[in-house]
Amino acid sequence: MGVNVMPILLASLALALLMGFAIQRGGTCLVAAIEEALQHRRWTRFAALLEATLWVMAGLIALRALGLLPNVPMGFDLHWGAVTGGVLLGVGALVNGGCVFGTVARLGSGQWAWFGTPLGFLGGCVLARYWGATAAEMPMALPTWLQNLPPALPALVLLPLALRGSWIVRGAWRTGVAPRSAHLATLVIALCFLGLFCVVGAWSYTDVLSELASGRFMHLGVRGLLLPALFAGALLGGWLSGSWQHRWPRATDLARCLTGGALMGTGASLVPGGNDSLILFGMPLLWPNAWLAFVCMCLSILFTLRLTQWMK
Repeated sequence: MGVNVMPILLASLALALLMGFAIQRGGTCLVAAIEEALQHRRWTRFAALLEATLWVMAGLIALRALGLLPNVPMGFDLHWGAVTGGVLLGVGALVNGGCVFGTVARLGSGQWAWFGTPLGFLGGCVLARYWGATAAEMPMALPTWLQNLPPALPALVLLPLALRGSWIVRGAWRTGVAPRSAHLATLVIALCFLGLFCVVGAWSYTDVLSELASGRFMHLGVRGLLLPALFAGALLGGWLSGSWQHRWPRATDLARCLTGGALMGTGASLVPGGNDSLILFGMPLLWPNAWLAFVCMCLSILFTLRLTQWMK
């Protein structure tokens, strides 16, 4: 008996739309988070991004405890290509003026030059495959800690995060705001990712671009339709918040976005994974190459920002 794909399609599109909306309203971006920490000594955005990792980890634990965890794609063990890839992701994000999350937020504000970023990312993935600069096949099975879940772990992880989530939602309810704060936005992003994971599997828009670069467009199915839905959600968020401003791209901005996107695409091929899939999938599963790449990405952004300050 055939499976009715319409409910799956509608649910997936709604989740991708909401994810894009939350990214735009929360101003989610790793570059902005590190700039905030460096210039204002505030770690709000950076902590929120790490919190997203904890939310996804808690969701995976809950799904495993309930026996509802879908098939998890095999990861990659520790390899030094993650260092080079992480550095390229960081430098590319700085050149671009934002990471892959920040790109979605900028597009949602009507800054059309940032359409060059996914195009550049796609080109970087294609070039990496042509040069053979992709991650070596070293598949790693589902982590043992998630396969053999300790009996006390669900309560130890889920209870504190449930209280934290209730506090965030309560604060938003009292002030009557949509997902605008960094912590509320990343909570929504994590929940949308978990929902998509249950419906269509692990999904991030950089992974879709990587699959397009490998010529697997026909294998994407429903997942291929989520990319425009993500951008549509960001545009909706920008329009409803009043931050939407129609800005035709300047040649310099477009060139910068294409270059930054290409660097990030090359880096993602080496890791593998862009910073969205690292934060929302690799890091929650405690894959060592994901954490190594994320740390190298953060350090490269921090070092380059410091170097820019010293040169002024």
